[in-house]
Amino acid sequence: MSEPDIRALLARAQEMQSKLAAAQRDLARRTVEASSGGGMVTAVVSGELRVSELRIEPSLLATGDREMLQDLVAAAVNAALARAQQMLQEEMGKIAGLGSIPGLGGTP
Repeated sequence: MSEPDIRALLARAQEMQSKLAAAQRDLARRTVEASSGGGMVTAVVSGELRVSELRIEPSLLATGDREMLQDLVAAAVNAALARAQQMLQEEMGKIAGLGSIPGLGGTP
């Protein structure tokens, strides 16, 4: 590999690193949400894969059904985490130039 090729490769790597850092900052500010039990429980998850909010309808608490509440919370959180992971994969695929490959983000 010649010296100009190495410089170009290093410049490309620095550009990718910069794009990745910017995308990570952007994703950290974005959120996704998912619900379970017909909207009785809603989980909001950030692009950092952290639960930022959990909403539970008061009427669900009034039922006193602890097992059902636990199941609905777990379902909502798991669905929101899955959506956040999908968002991350799609964005990272765009940065890596894989947005046009089916299953890696972008359009199939």
